[in-house]
Amino acid sequence: MLPKGEVTVTLIKKERLPQLDVFRALALLGVLNVHASSYAAGVQALSSPFYYVYNFMNIFFKYGTSSFIFLSAFVLFYNYYERPLTIRLISRFYGRRLLYIILPYFIASTAYFVYSKYTLGQLNSTPYMELWLELRTALLTGTAYTHLYFVFISIQFYILFPFILKLLQSKRSIVQWAIPLGIALQWGFVLYNKYNLHLLNKGSYAITYLAYYMMGAYIAINFGRIKSWLMNSWGHLTDGQKLWTVALWVSWLALAFIHVQLWYYTRTTGDTVDSLWYELIWNVHSMLSALILLHATFVIYRKPSGRGVALLMRMGELSFAIYLLHPFILAQYRRFRYQIPPESIGYLIFILGGLLVALFLSWGIVQFYFKRVSWSWVFLGNVPRSLSPKAKKLAKQAKKQSTELSS
Repeated sequence: MLPKGEVTVTLIKKERLPQLDVFRALALLGVLNVHASSYAAGVQALSSPFYYVYNFMNIFFKYGTSSFIFLSAFVLFYNYYERPLTIRLISRFYGRRLLYIILPYFIASTAYFVYSKYTLGQLNSTPYMELWLELRTALLTGTAYTHLYFVFISIQFYILFPFILKLLQSKRSIVQWAIPLGIALQWGFVLYNKYNLHLLNKGSYAITYLAYYMMGAYIAINFGRIKSWLMNSWGHLTDGQKLWTVALWVSWLALAFIHVQLWYYTRTTGDTVDSLWYELIWNVHSMLSALILLHATFVIYRKPSGRGVALLMRMGELSFAIYLLHPFILAQYRRFRYQIPPESIGYLIFILGGLLVALFLSWGIVQFYFKRVSWSWVFLGNVPRSLSPKAKKLAKQAKKQSTELSS
């Protein structure tokens, strides 16, 4: 058990964890799998002999958003928990989020809103005041396009962060109950919504993901205790750590399989079970997935094959910008789906191709803009450290020095 009592907050320089870019890449792959398979798994390919593949892609990888929220909380509390909560710190925190998260969110929301209205033929036929009111509602609810709810949820958590940070800094005993408290509040909202509120877009509210957020906070605050489990290879783990690792992976695979089978049964038969079962199984599956991704991240980072790790880290660095852009790429790609019979193997290749196109074309465009357009941060978010002008300048200097030494 952790010691109880007041927490002494000191300013400690935290060790940078480059492994977390691998986590971002793995979470992004989860998002892309779900989005690439959404039409096929929904209704379009229900009679296909490959339908199990589409359902598997759509459900097994349904951990992306929750894992990103877990990671966001982990990073924030890892960096800020041992720092005094001052006006200067809060102002700098919100200043960076305003520039690199909220501004790109507003621009992306506006662009996707205009694109949606254009494709539906409503851009010129709808009065401008009505369009403005719809856009304002979309901006304030994260509903301008299907994926933007995640950024809207993140903004809500940014607003709540100083208050949760202050609460968890106040007494260590509160930290002990962070995860149970998050689960209780999240499920209280789920039950209240089911029997009273009946909100159709409950996934746009931060409280729907509070369990993941509090789990990220708890693990960040206690990172020193689990660091050896993540950093050490299998041969250097204690017997208890090995047992925990096996139990975690087996539990995750079992829940993921149950989750996939539940939705396969529902979609292929039309029969449903109580909605709370879908909520519970997804909740447990995605919470275990966040822990699995954290463990897998450190295992992958230890691998000697640096090329694959470097690609994952670059993908992770670009993950926010790729997340913003990929639905537009996918929407253009899907224009060809009507020419392919959903029951054919060609449609399976088409779906898998959509996953690759959404990833690599978005990746290429984002990287091009970050390298070539100095103000690309306005609509794509923070420029990764490795692509920043300062990093490029240092790289040129290193190359010049290397040339001078070799000549």
